[in-house]
Amino acid sequence: MLACGRSGHVTYAPAEADVRHQLSARTAESGDAWRCLRCGTFVTGEPQLTGPAAQAPAVRRGQEIRSALILRVFAVERFVRALVAGVLAFAVWRFEYSRQSVAAAFQRDLPALRSLFHQLGFNISNSKLVGLIHHALTLSPTTIKLVAGGLAGYAVIELVEGVGLWLTRRWGEYFAMVATSLGLPYEIYDLASKVTVTRALFFVINLALVLYLVLTKRLFGVRGGKHAYEARLRSESVMEAAIEASAADRAEAAETEQNAAAETHQNAVAETEQNAVAGAGQNAAAETGQNTAPDLARATAEADTAPRARGS
Repeated sequence: MLACGRSGHVTYAPAEADVRHQLSARTAESGDAWRCLRCGTFVTGEPQLTGPAAQAPAVRRGQEIRSALILRVFAVERFVRALVAGVLAFAVWRFEYSRQSVAAAFQRDLPALRSLFHQLGFNISNSKLVGLIHHALTLSPTTIKLVAGGLAGYAVIELVEGVGLWLTRRWGEYFAMVATSLGLPYEIYDLASKVTVTRALFFVINLALVLYLVLTKRLFGVRGGKHAYEARLRSESVMEAAIEASAADRAEAAETEQNAAAETHQNAVAETEQNAVAGAGQNAAAETGQNTAPDLARATAEADTAPRARGS
């Protein structure tokens, strides 16, 4: 209902009369009403679309709406990663062309920074950040280009993941699952060497995405695979329910017609048998009558001649 309130109802009039009957209703005041393919309620007015039932738009309902929302949350997180990696790739690439000026500025300002932090009670000479900057300034041009290329490649991968998850495409789910799974062993290695909040957070997010995709989207044959996933979608579809109901009505009508034809045939057979039995009875009676008539005449004649014989 919330999705329909935000995006509007989706009504569709199938070309098949029996399926159309399942999705429409007649009201006394507003005329025809059509069932929304998303929320299932009847909406008065003309349908938005019409055509064969097989070409009806695929509309997310129930669990699929919640699933799309979760995937888009993961997609936003992937977009943020892609943006950060892209900015870092550009910064590293630009660093190669301005390394000399960066090195000069770093060497010029380092003493002042060291004195400032020393007054605050910090010794930045042992700082990992300062050591990282020193190491970066000594990298070869080839290494810097490889680092920039790696960050750019990572940004592209995250961008593709985000687009696939946002659009809730099957290929995007597979791509995100495989790409994320390949990074889990390295994240486990990082956590084994040192546990930090950032590393633990990234690991939990990635592991949750992999498990969610595999279990709910039934990737790689899990829980019945693609066929079971599509069967669940069909079971939640208003259009599929209407098609199945119309098919059941047709099957019931055909069965009723078949039963009526069988009953008519049985009655005809019974009537024929009864007529045959009655005819046979009549023939037997007539034959019996014909056979007993001479005997009866003979007995009558004998009865008439007996008194005359005694009189003589």
